[in-house]
Amino acid sequence: MKGGRNLVAAAFALTALSYGLARFAYGLLLPQIRQDLSLGAAAAGWIGGGAFAAYCVGIIFAFLAGARLGERLLAMLAGLAATAGLGLVALAPSAPQLGAAMALAGLSTGFTSPPLASAVARAFDEQARPRANGMINAGTAAGIIFSGLAAMGCAAAWRELYLLFALIGAAITAWLWFALPAGVPERKTHGAPAWRLARPGLAGLCAAAFLMGASSTAIWTFGADLLRSEPGFPEARIAAAWATLGLGGLAGSSTGILVACFGMGLVHRMALLAMVLCQGMFVAAAVVPLLAFPAMAVFGAAYIVSSGVLLIRGTLLLPDRPDLGLGLPFLAVAIGQTVGAPIFGAVLEGASARTALLLFAAIACGAMLWGVEGTASPRQQRKRRGLSAFWKEQG
Repeated sequence: MKGGRNLVAAAFALTALSYGLARFAYGLLLPQIRQDLSLGAAAAGWIGGGAFAAYCVGIIFAFLAGARLGERLLAMLAGLAATAGLGLVALAPSAPQLGAAMALAGLSTGFTSPPLASAVARAFDEQARPRANGMINAGTAAGIIFSGLAAMGCAAAWRELYLLFALIGAAITAWLWFALPAGVPERKTHGAPAWRLARPGLAGLCAAAFLMGASSTAIWTFGADLLRSEPGFPEARIAAAWATLGLGGLAGSSTGILVACFGMGLVHRMALLAMVLCQGMFVAAAVVPLLAFPAMAVFGAAYIVSSGVLLIRGTLLLPDRPDLGLGLPFLAVAIGQTVGAPIFGAVLEGASARTALLLFAAIACGAMLWGVEGTASPRQQRKRRGLSAFWKEQG
């Protein structure tokens, strides 16, 4: 049990590093980066999209090579990629070098989730796995909160912050060697091969994930930049708003409970509606700046809930390949983010923040059209049984 706690703690830390720092801190520090490197909004969007594209490459590599490398080695590759990428960002003298460094940092996120899911499956029984995975997934929100608090202490020193993140990454990578199991896991069943994935509902799931990912880049990549340009927030207030986003993400850790009570379809639609609300509040924040804080909290909760529903539905659709059930919807989210970031940057630069936000709110509405329906929740099943019994009595 002690080893299990160490595994969860190290996996939580790696998730905070790769997602919260290597992947999403770019959006927080983008205003300072743009100023120092003279980046336009379109160039910033392409760099952000490149990091998301690298995630796609990383997760495909994890699918193909994970069974041969084992959890420990693949997780350490994630830590090394994050550490090296963060360190190179701190040293980047211009946009091309920054883009390459961000891509390397983004690669780490693709390496992260599959080995951690596999390690949890080896260390915990079926009943304990959801709780362990839930704790690990909360690492994203923790990393976001940490980056926001660190930025509050070092308002404009983005290079120093990235160097600090790299040093933390080196320590976490060393920890993984001792915390994750050695060797290659034995597969009891090989399951369906990766190229035979024709399951009812999978295409709709990936379409919803793609559109959700595209819409989310409005905040993940340009949220801090919008806070600076529209309500005119100073650096310290932007950092506080980013930490608020992370706190909202912690609230989103209740996804499993919500799905059990209300079902996947309703919970996912409400999460997408909350993302639309967030982007509408960003438009209004130009007039009422204080709306930016609840907007960031709403987005954090909505994104974590939405991605959690996608994960749950994916593993139910692919019970014989849970690694793909987790990875395919997340891959679709990342592809959406890869496409969405440069488009948002181009619209922001060519039109206005209001136009870009309303367009990307419409994309989130489009994601609602793709049903993410699963089995009925226990509460819904009880209602149906009660109605069935009632009509039998009436007949």
